[in-house]
Amino acid sequence: MPRPPAEPTPVRSLAELNAEIRALVDCGLGSLEARQKYERLLVEWGSAVQDGVAEAA
Repeated sequence: MPRPPAEPTPVRSLAELNAEIRALVDCGLGSLEARQKYERLLVEWGSAVQDGVAEAA
């Protein structure tokens, strides 16, 4: 049975993602574009966290 494709591993570290998220929030999330970028960053951050947990296990 074929395996489902693995989710891509994040290219950036948690520290880099965290810094970008904080900078975006500091500038404000008033625009649709900013909120969409914030959502994409959170998804990428969540993936990085899960990868870190899997590696630790």
